[in-house]
Amino acid sequence: MHSAKSKSLIFIGLLFNCLEMIFSSNAGFSMSIYNVTSQSIYLRWPKFSGASSYRVTATAVNTVGHSLLAHFSDVTLKGTLTSLIPNTIYAIQAEAIDKNGIILAETQIMQSTAPDIPVIDKAYSKLSNSITVEWRAVPGATSYLLTAQDGDSFIETVVTNSPGTLTGLKPATLYRVTIRSINSGGKSQPSPFRRAKTVLAAPILSVSSPSCDSIAVSWKAVYMAAGFSVSLMRSDGLGRMLKENTTNTSLIFTNLDPGTLYTIKAYAWNVNGIPGDDFTYNQRTIPCAPVNISVEGDEPGHLLVSWSSVNFGHYYVVFVKSDDGLEVHCNTSHTQCHFQSDCGFTYFISVFAYNKAGQSPLGNVLNYSTAPCCPSDFRAVLVASDTVEVTWAPVRGAEMYETRALGGSGVVRCNDTATACTLSALPCNTRYNITVYSFSEARGSNTSCASKYVATAPCSPEIKSISKEALSAISVHWQSNNEEATYIVTARGEAGLWHCTSSGNSCTLIHLPCGSAFSVSAIARSPAGQSLPSYSVPLETAPCCPNDLLLTQVTQSVTNISWSVGMGAQTYITTLESPKGQAKCHTLQNYCLLGCITCGTNYTVSLKAISETGLTSSCTYQGYSSSACCPSGVKLYRLGNNGIRVYWRASDETINYNTDLHGSKGNFTCTPSSGLSHCDITEIPCGDVYTVVVSPVTDKGPNLTFCPKKIYSVTCSGSSVGMVIYRGKSNAEQHI
Repeated sequence: MHSAKSKSLIFIGLLFNCLEMIFSSNAGFSMSIYNVTSQSIYLRWPKFSGASSYRVTATAVNTVGHSLLAHFSDVTLKGTLTSLIPNTIYAIQAEAIDKNGIILAETQIMQSTAPDIPVIDKAYSKLSNSITVEWRAVPGATSYLLTAQDGDSFIETVVTNSPGTLTGLKPATLYRVTIRSINSGGKSQPSPFRRAKTVLAAPILSVSSPSCDSIAVSWKAVYMAAGFSVSLMRSDGLGRMLKENTTNTSLIFTNLDPGTLYTIKAYAWNVNGIPGDDFTYNQRTIPCAPVNISVEGDEPGHLLVSWSSVNFGHYYVVFVKSDDGLEVHCNTSHTQCHFQSDCGFTYFISVFAYNKAGQSPLGNVLNYSTAPCCPSDFRAVLVASDTVEVTWAPVRGAEMYETRALGGSGVVRCNDTATACTLSALPCNTRYNITVYSFSEARGSNTSCASKYVATAPCSPEIKSISKEALSAISVHWQSNNEEATYIVTARGEAGLWHCTSSGNSCTLIHLPCGSAFSVSAIARSPAGQSLPSYSVPLETAPCCPNDLLLTQVTQSVTNISWSVGMGAQTYITTLESPKGQAKCHTLQNYCLLGCITCGTNYTVSLKAISETGLTSSCTYQGYSSSACCPSGVKLYRLGNNGIRVYWRASDETINYNTDLHGSKGNFTCTPSSGLSHCDITEIPCGDVYTVVVSPVTDKGPNLTFCPKKIYSVTCSGSSVGMVIYRGKSNAEQHI
């Protein structure tokens, strides 16, 4: 007895301290437990070197005569002890044995089995999210694990005693419910399951009082519901309760007291008539809605809302909501309210009455549209001299626009749904007051729109005359009645553009090129814009004087004159004039021959360039001097044996002459001293025919070629000059 008592005390001490006692003859061999149930203990151990088998013995500590022995091969390193007593402490010993049956090592552990499997007595649902379970207590169990399974999902909870409740469940759902007992050793196997179904969810009510004597109740359909019960009674307990059963999802209670608080309770029931969760809601009925609501736009930007007084109404709230979603309200004990308003909006106005019972139902909702906004940011632009284009941004509330231009002799109107208008054919140099009005079908026109002033372009000037002021200056005169206008005259031609500007009625175009044709027009400019150009007037400048002019004396009395082309000239008149007379020619060409020229005379040279229309430019050039006169009476005389004297009569004793003899045997020249009228040539070959020319000496270059050429034969007398015989003039001179 003493030994048994000691063992019992040792066990109890180990149990309360939750200690595992392990005894081993070899520190390399151990055993562990990985699962425990009511009648089973699951063991594992490591492989021990040299062992061919393992032997496990389980002995109940406080139960006499109950032990269990199991053998395992060397390849099995875990095992299960079954058929154990629930809620019982076992001493478990494992031994490693070699092939000769010798124990190589051993280890021991203490372990209790789990309590016995409980049995469910009842499983039921009173709320849509819970199931309550009842069972008989199991000896040795310190707590219980409740499980509710719906398909693959489950919910568990641990309780200490019966009854226990599983929460967080889905409404109207069938669950498999099990229970397991728990102690310090582990958990029992699950009990046989019981089926239990949660009740229906409560309908979620939406309650309102559509009138002062009714309450409307509605709800969404409830899963698995066959019908609904809805009850209503005064919250103060007075009166009788009203109850309705229905399969619909809405109903209305009527003939109620105004301004009274009612309590509404509703629940759903299934096909078996089992009720589900209930839902409670308090709703008050009241006051009746105000009537005779009116709206006035008492002044721009303000609205006045008024209504009839309501019985039992202590105060009123007016809500004004614009069509852009913005809402304002006012509280008052009177029967009117003032509100600020904006143009182009539609306002929705509702009035509620209040007393201690609450708010009246919604009465008539009045809508009121304010006048459309004004296009105050419009632009009026002069796009042509008589056309104004008016544009603006769209404004709220406008369905159509009217543009009015007031000025001159009347009003110009333009109506359109577009945000632009073109006013055309307006009188020039006129100031207009332009206004854009907006229209709506609901409110008509907004007559408070601002205006802008726009002036049309100045009137076109009318060129009255063009006059020549100088060689390259033309004065242009015009007529116009514009105010504050500047005039620009333009001469346009192939030679380019020339301008002059004036604020009066004339200006001068300068530096116009000669021999050019122009089209002259004028415009007027003012801050308002630019006029159309005037009618063009043709302008022709006098032809240009030729830049180059060349005179060449052809004969003693004929001179050839040539010149470069003068721009714009069609014909030319050239004149050589001296006190002795003048020579003139009129030609289409740029050259001519002038006869009757007096030799040795200074001439003035002039040329007139004449255009096709008769415009004339008088051109002067450097003076021209005709050549000195050729001598007359040229004769040859024999002089000595081999010499010749050439004799002539000089036209002027101050002129020097040059003598040339041309023959087949040689050419000879001599120039006498000043004042002499003969020249001697010595050593001239005889027996030859000579052409003799005596011409004045000029300082401009070679000898003149147009003096008479005479032919003489010089014969020989022996080897000396014989007779000199005159043969006449040369053929070239005879043909001239």
